[in-house]
Amino acid sequence: MSTVVAQAQHIFGLRGRVANNLFFFDEQIIIFPCGNHCVKYNVDQKWQKFIPGSEKSQGMLALAISPNRRYLAISETVQDKATITIYELSSVPCRKRKVLSNFDFTVQKFVSMAFSPDSKYLVAQTGPPESNLIYWMWEKQKVMAIIRTDTQNNPIYQVSFNPQDNTQICVTGNGVFKLFRYAEGALKQTNFQRGEPQNYLSHTWISEDRIIVGTDTGKLFLFESGDQRWETSIVCKEATSETSKKLEVVQESESLIEFPAPSSPDMSSEQLFVEKNESQNLMPQVSAIAPYSKGFACSAGLGRVLLYEKMEEKDAYRESREIRIPVDHNSNDPSQSDKQEILCMCFSPSEETLIVSTSRNQLYSITMSLTEISKGEPAHFEFLMYPLHSAPITGLAACIRKPLIATCSLDRSVRIWNYETNNLELYKEYQEEAYTVSLHPSGHFIVVGFADKLRIMNLLINDIRSFKEFPIRGCRECAFSNGGHLFAAVNGNVIYIYTSTSLENISNLKGHTGKIKSVVWNLDDSKLISCGTDGAVYEWNLSSGKRETECVLKSCSYNCVGISPDSKIIFAVGSDQTLKEIADSSVLREVSAFDVTYTAVVISHSGRMVFVGTSMGTIRSMKYPLPLHKEFNEYQAHAGPVTKMAITFDDQFLLTSAEDGCLITWKVYDKDGRGVKREREVGFAEEVLVTKTDMEEKAQIMLELKTRVEELKMENEYQLRLKDMNYTEKIKELTDKFIQEMESLKTKNQVLRTEKEKQEASHNNYVEDLLEKQSRELQDIECCNNQKLLLEYEKYQELQLKSQRMQEEYEKQLRDNEETKSQALEELTEYYEAKLHEKASLLEEAQDDARQQLREFEETKKQIEEDEDREIQDIKTKYEKKLRDEKEANLRLKGETGIMRKKFSSLQKEIEERSTDIEALKGEQMKLQGVIKALEKDIQGLKREIQERDETIQDKMEAELERFHKQNTQLELNITELWQKLRATDQEMRRERQKERDMEALVKRFKIDLHNCVGYIQEPRQLKEKIRALFDKYVQQADMVEIVGVDTDLQQEYVRQREHLERNLATLKKKVVKENELHRSDNVRIMQENVSLIKEINELRRELKITRTQVHDLESGLRLTKKLRHSEVPETAPNLEKPTTIGILRLNEEEETERIIEMQRLEIRRLRDHIHEQEQVPGLHPVGKLPSLEMNDRSPDSAGN
Repeated sequence: MSTVVAQAQHIFGLRGRVANNLFFFDEQIIIFPCGNHCVKYNVDQKWQKFIPGSEKSQGMLALAISPNRRYLAISETVQDKATITIYELSSVPCRKRKVLSNFDFTVQKFVSMAFSPDSKYLVAQTGPPESNLIYWMWEKQKVMAIIRTDTQNNPIYQVSFNPQDNTQICVTGNGVFKLFRYAEGALKQTNFQRGEPQNYLSHTWISEDRIIVGTDTGKLFLFESGDQRWETSIVCKEATSETSKKLEVVQESESLIEFPAPSSPDMSSEQLFVEKNESQNLMPQVSAIAPYSKGFACSAGLGRVLLYEKMEEKDAYRESREIRIPVDHNSNDPSQSDKQEILCMCFSPSEETLIVSTSRNQLYSITMSLTEISKGEPAHFEFLMYPLHSAPITGLAACIRKPLIATCSLDRSVRIWNYETNNLELYKEYQEEAYTVSLHPSGHFIVVGFADKLRIMNLLINDIRSFKEFPIRGCRECAFSNGGHLFAAVNGNVIYIYTSTSLENISNLKGHTGKIKSVVWNLDDSKLISCGTDGAVYEWNLSSGKRETECVLKSCSYNCVGISPDSKIIFAVGSDQTLKEIADSSVLREVSAFDVTYTAVVISHSGRMVFVGTSMGTIRSMKYPLPLHKEFNEYQAHAGPVTKMAITFDDQFLLTSAEDGCLITWKVYDKDGRGVKREREVGFAEEVLVTKTDMEEKAQIMLELKTRVEELKMENEYQLRLKDMNYTEKIKELTDKFIQEMESLKTKNQVLRTEKEKQEASHNNYVEDLLEKQSRELQDIECCNNQKLLLEYEKYQELQLKSQRMQEEYEKQLRDNEETKSQALEELTEYYEAKLHEKASLLEEAQDDARQQLREFEETKKQIEEDEDREIQDIKTKYEKKLRDEKEANLRLKGETGIMRKKFSSLQKEIEERSTDIEALKGEQMKLQGVIKALEKDIQGLKREIQERDETIQDKMEAELERFHKQNTQLELNITELWQKLRATDQEMRRERQKERDMEALVKRFKIDLHNCVGYIQEPRQLKEKIRALFDKYVQQADMVEIVGVDTDLQQEYVRQREHLERNLATLKKKVVKENELHRSDNVRIMQENVSLIKEINELRRELKITRTQVHDLESGLRLTKKLRHSEVPETAPNLEKPTTIGILRLNEEEETERIIEMQRLEIRRLRDHIHEQEQVPGLHPVGKLPSLEMNDRSPDSAGN
């Protein structure tokens, strides 16, 4: 960022058209808007502190301060978006607390705001067309409620909270006076307007339920709980001639006591007491109301404030005081200077001071104690600070020898400010608007360009007086040279150079083709630089009066130009949103302004700082050399485009003015410490200009005043002596009178003492009687109470006996209950004991049964063991016998063994051969099982493929049928349309044929008549009559042309219609042929696909038949091997069971496949029938037929053969 820093020092101005633009922060500090700031101004110490507006703000619209004076709400428009910023005033510096900018509702601007009594809630009114009232809990940015206050697009002027109630709100506007109450999450209207609607401009709460409302017709209404209680009309009062004479006398007497200081900008007493003589015809608008403890103050038309106090006996208010804005004799029209609309008024917390702001951007104040002094006569406001500009500032200049700033404005005034004391030194208004101003370096002269002439004037001690006029109309730019010996003035596109001493025109610089916008002198006054709307920047040599360098850029309209101290670099800003650095007739560098337009530029005398003003009202400071990137400090300054900028000779202060009528002085700092701290060799000059006539007048006035003082002294001494004599006589009379009164008072005192003694005696007697009476009454009361106590005691005894009896009864009932309880308990115990005995007997019987069964089990066990022993003995004898038989057989078989060994060896060889055969069969079996598995996989794949083909066939057929159906319907429509056209053509043709027959008959008759006429060819007269009759019979002149024209038109129309129909018929025929070809190709394609699918199905059937025969052969082979293995090797039998089961499964799967194929055959037959039905539709001719399924109806066996 840039090291150049500018800090706002003081602001001269006020923004009047901001709602609620005036507040008291405390007894000494007020808050008001100025430029794009809110200013905290200490009235006693004269210092200012600033609350800057939001970045890229387009101006403030409304203000609101919380009742506890901690928060300030500012309504702004930031980049065409309504925003409310809330600042915390207690922090130093003031910091942003909340920013309300993102809304769920449509809003263009907020025109009025108010804080609740506890400062927790904020209410804001939007402008038309929305006219919504929004109720916020602002710290949480929460919208509590929203309601539309007006539907007629009328302006709303003010909203406010009840000072005792957070939930009650008042809204006033044109035809709008509404009270709202927040309840159950919504705002509800609590009043209803009665009578004719008024334009309610302002209102204020004077109690918890009372509101004073003012209108544009000068009426005041008092509403209590929404109902009207009181009404009054403000009357315009005019000062009488006697009053004005008295005021002039007062003015003269006051001028003897106190004469204002010569340098004071405040108006003298002569300016305070001159009443206007013209009548006021306008209605007094009540544009502002402020409450205070005794009542309220309200504006009563232009420049007038009325104080109303409450009447004790009634609920009404009476006018007590009148306060007026004083007449300004420095104005060009003093009689109209006090006619200012009062926009806002405010009482200090102690109600000691009343301040008001006006439509001319002025601030006035009055001490309330002064209003009580001027009984019966209107009091007058005073300027709170000094008179301010009320229109855009067009000219700005500073001098070297004095801390003075000169400004001129479209309000036709020229003002001289002091930037050290922050005060107004001089000001004067003129008849014409002032466009430009320049201050002589000495601070004694000033050049001002007015609409009619250019004037050079002296700055006197208390006046600005012209001493030379130049015939330059509408001069927009003028500038004194740095040495002060020359000054330049611009008239259109010509620059006039004058000397300051002889005031002669020494040179005219011509060359610009557009209006010149800015001129600046170099440091040694040898050159003058100018720029204009023609896009030209010229450097003029004053010795020759010619241009030295020039830089022309037609696309840019320049606004301002500056030059470096070494006169080498020219800085220019214009409409192309850049800052240009020009040297030797060429642009060295262009620095972008980043989407804003620079309107002014100024360079410090050290050459190290550059300041520019923008069309947004901001100020940018940057160091030199200029940065290429966005390296600058930007400050919120004005609420309008910056018009002029200047920097003091010592580079300490930057001065800026703008179209908002505000002048700001900035303290300049350089963080690098270079080029700013320039020590002044000589202090500021204190000399002032005074004319000789003014001095002589002042001396004469002083002599007259001295003689008048001496006369007054002598007169006062004489008057004092007379008063002393009168006072001594009065004292004597008073002492005598006092002594007489003392004597009479003594006698009266004695009489009162005797009366007092009598009254004491009577009082004592009365007290004794009262005591006796009281003692008697006390005894009577005691007797009565004793009797009552006896009666109560007897009642107590009776109640006690009754309670004893009741207790005995309750005890008896308790005993009875206990007895019944014990009996029931005994019965239950007996019942359950009997049940227990039953269960015990049952348990014993069960145990006996178990024991009996156990004995039976033991006995059976013993019998079984005995039987087993016998069986074992029998088996043992049996097997011993077998063993003997086996031993005998063994001996017999041993002989046979030798024989069997031979057989065994031969059998062994046979077994080995059979085992090799078995191994070979096992290998073949494994191969066959692999083949079977492969065939199973193929069958599964074929099944899936058949299923997929079926699905694709079905999808294709459905899509094709749908498409065919659509095409058929379209073709039917086309055919019906063509039939209709053909019928119409036939009808037309029949009509034409009828016409032709009629014409032939007519021609035939005409021929016959013509043949008859030919018979009279030798008799011209009869021939002529016959021909005429023939003409009258067959031809009429008017119809002939028409018939010929109609016949030709009909013929042409008939030919055109016929050609059109023939073309349509030809295109439709082509279309039908093309669609038939398309259908034929589609049918052929479908037929080919069906043939290919049927072929594939037949192939699959053949493969299935072959596979089935292979499986059958394999199963027979396996059965043979199983028989051989069963006869020779029994162990291999279980392995042959699996292929049979697999074969059975295969047969089941084949049957399923046949069923699937049969279903597909039925589906294909159904589709063929559907296609046959579609072919029967008229307009479609069958192209071909699908092959029949007779070949597919054959059984699988025949397919296999």
